[in-house]
Amino acid sequence: MTSPILAPAPGEVGTADPLKIVHVLAPAPFGGLERVVQALAAGQARRGHQVSILAVVPPGDEAHPFVTSARRGGLDVHAVTVGDRAYLAERAIVRDFCRSRGIDILHTHGYRPDVLDSPAAASLGIPRVSTLHGFTGGGWKNRLYERLQLRALRRFDAVIAVARSQLTRILAAGVSRDRVHVLPNAWEDRPLLDADAARDRLNVPRSELHLGWVGRLSREKGADVLLDAIALLKDLPVTVSFVGDGREAAALREQAEGLGVSRRVRWQGALPDAGRYFPGFDAFVLSSRTEGTPIVLFEAMAAATPIVATTVGGVPDIVSEEEAFLVPSEDPAALASAIRSVHADPDGAAARAQRARRRLSREFSMTSWLDRHDDLYRSLVQPRVRRR
Repeated sequence: MTSPILAPAPGEVGTADPLKIVHVLAPAPFGGLERVVQALAAGQARRGHQVSILAVVPPGDEAHPFVTSARRGGLDVHAVTVGDRAYLAERAIVRDFCRSRGIDILHTHGYRPDVLDSPAAASLGIPRVSTLHGFTGGGWKNRLYERLQLRALRRFDAVIAVARSQLTRILAAGVSRDRVHVLPNAWEDRPLLDADAARDRLNVPRSELHLGWVGRLSREKGADVLLDAIALLKDLPVTVSFVGDGREAAALREQAEGLGVSRRVRWQGALPDAGRYFPGFDAFVLSSRTEGTPIVLFEAMAAATPIVATTVGGVPDIVSEEEAFLVPSEDPAALASAIRSVHADPDGAAARAQRARRRLSREFSMTSWLDRHDDLYRSLVQPRVRRR
């Protein structure tokens, strides 16, 4: 069944021959990486390319939320399910798929496919592209995976960095500069709830200053920093909706109890299509310790929701002080001060949000993003075609 999302839009089908592209990822249930892959694959399919997605998921999880969502969008998605640590079997599946489909480009997303699955394409002479969505750091295991990923990227034909801040680390790892391309993510408007409906669904009274926080409940996302900031705002009628789930959930609940702010917090869990709820926030807070190009920032900009964000990763490439309240990372006092500014001057905050909305439309369009991917892919495929 063909979904309307894949119907070509006027001017979207190019004159060049279509490419056969496969995207490979090990998806989380929800997240920015997953949304980027789905948007990229859908946009490429609309342009007439033959696009497939290989999603590496645990055995028995063929109905994984990412797989279900992408299929609902009309995309050609295949769940790759192998036993624990069956790495060679996983690579063989990827290799056989590429061979049987005559794939022109293999595009990986995340450290697992970069390290484990990309050699399948190399063995077939297929150009390899990786998008580096960001570094999460954290425990020794994550840091080890990131080191292995950076080593693997030396052998890729192209590496896409979604933020300029990634360049130093990529180049220091030995990736050739002429193979690195800085290409921030893009945004395509989606339906939104109106403000009242969003607040009602999130169970937040209209009398409250409603702050939204959306992401994984993990250390790099800095939910704990926002809780510390809320403890400094006990004189304001603040309620925070934390939308997301993750390994730090229990510790964060304990922190909220210890700070005496648990009554001001709504733990909303992971909500599909969380971007619909942004009109119900009086401000969106991004309190991360590290980021690439955060899709949640685009969601706030699209909804014209005032933004308070830490100046990490690609955030300063997306918004300036003209469009958002920017603060240092891991500084609860600065975060609290910015939130006070939103409360004290809602009209000024709304004006910044409108400027952010206009910048989103002007600088992060889907069309130019897809064009640059097309140009990159063809630059890699054409030399290969000439060698045949």
